[in-house]
Amino acid sequence: MMNHWNKIQPVDRYTVCLNGVIQEYEQKAVTFLYQPLIGPVCYSLYMTLLNEVEEYRLNSEQSTHYHLMNFLSSNLPDIYEARLKLEGIGLLKTFVKQEGDPREFIYEIQPPLSPEQFFSDGMLNVYLFRKIGKTHFNRLKKFFCDEEVDFSSYQEVTRSFQDVYTSSQSINLLDEEAEQASSLAEKEKFTTPRNPSGVPVDTLDFDFDLLLAGLSQNMVPRRSFTPHVKETVAKLSCLYSIDPLQMKNVVLSALTEDDEINIEELRKAARDWYQLQHAGDPLPDLQPKVRKAESSPRKQPASKEEELIEYLETTSPKDVLKDISGGIEPANSDLKAIEEVMFSKKLSTGVTNVLLQYVLLKTDMKLTKGYMEKIASHWVRKKVSTAQEAMDLAKKEHRQYLEWADGKKENTKKNYKKPVRTEKLPDWFDEKPAAKEGSESSQSSTDFEEQKRKLEEKLKKYRK
Repeated sequence: MMNHWNKIQPVDRYTVCLNGVIQEYEQKAVTFLYQPLIGPVCYSLYMTLLNEVEEYRLNSEQSTHYHLMNFLSSNLPDIYEARLKLEGIGLLKTFVKQEGDPREFIYEIQPPLSPEQFFSDGMLNVYLFRKIGKTHFNRLKKFFCDEEVDFSSYQEVTRSFQDVYTSSQSINLLDEEAEQASSLAEKEKFTTPRNPSGVPVDTLDFDFDLLLAGLSQNMVPRRSFTPHVKETVAKLSCLYSIDPLQMKNVVLSALTEDDEINIEELRKAARDWYQLQHAGDPLPDLQPKVRKAESSPRKQPASKEEELIEYLETTSPKDVLKDISGGIEPANSDLKAIEEVMFSKKLSTGVTNVLLQYVLLKTDMKLTKGYMEKIASHWVRKKVSTAQEAMDLAKKEHRQYLEWADGKKENTKKNYKKPVRTEKLPDWFDEKPAAKEGSESSQSSTDFEEQKRKLEEKLKKYRK
């Protein structure tokens, strides 16, 4: 699964924009038609982002994802997954500006398909039917439709504008001042409803060249494949898992005498093909796709240190804390302390994990917020941005951090007596103990080796 903490951080900021005003009728469509498909977390995220924009406005104030986590009472990985599902079903578009720290996102809310469009979509309606069953599906369809009034026995007597109103001769309808006042300034647009774009099905995922190679010009003219037909073919391929070679016969079944491809016949032919290939099986269900990391093929770490750095850079602080605690869920107070330090100091995931590991092992597994903040502030001033840089600086400034932990001032006296080191150190801290430390140093070394062994076991679990 894609690692969320590489894609988004609690300190990253976002602004919500609307692609046209979302009216109450459209919100009902999201509630009753989309929610069964996307689930309650996605629905909550959509409605929360939507309501961050004031009524009859198109843009919201800027916020942080930390605020969104608190508001939804959800962790960042769940919010990230919900965002991807909203994008995939056509309810959200995401834009990111990578420059600067933290990153800035724009979440553009998309209007849903109208009920008429939804029930004739050819893909979403099939998934909804499969999800809620025939009885409730028909109830929803009835909810969004009504009987059409028969006007055939009536005569229209509506008056026109000219019949009712007249213009005063003192008013110049070509008034340039009125025209200029009515026009919009640059970067302005009216808060009007927009037509929904629907599910963003990528036609590039379907090999149309292979499909057309099996259909000669005499059989099916290329003009028959209009953009709407190509989009429908891509949807049906996604819905019923029909490859280009199999799709050839489906297309031929929907060809009319005028060499046009009938959309309804195309959908019916695809359903018939699916039922023939999967006799007795239910209709396909909507399932989230397992995503792989959007990066180059993963390179195996060359050493244990590289393996540890990869673990620290790609694992959420919550999971690191859970691993250190032997799989026990961390306390809310600990999570809050980590989030506050990470948010206030704008630390990356890797740096936060190094800080967390160092502080816990240095303070006998006690998460001291003040101590964390002091070290974090030092790292911010030193412009530490990676786990490796954090490790190197922790080794270099270790004695200074010892003084902070003991509550001593930075300017110590010259007759300073060297303390006996009995503290535990992280696995990546390779400073060797002094030879004169005696029995306490021996005990510390034993504790260190035990802690090192435990961390190596956790890394083995991580690799698996």
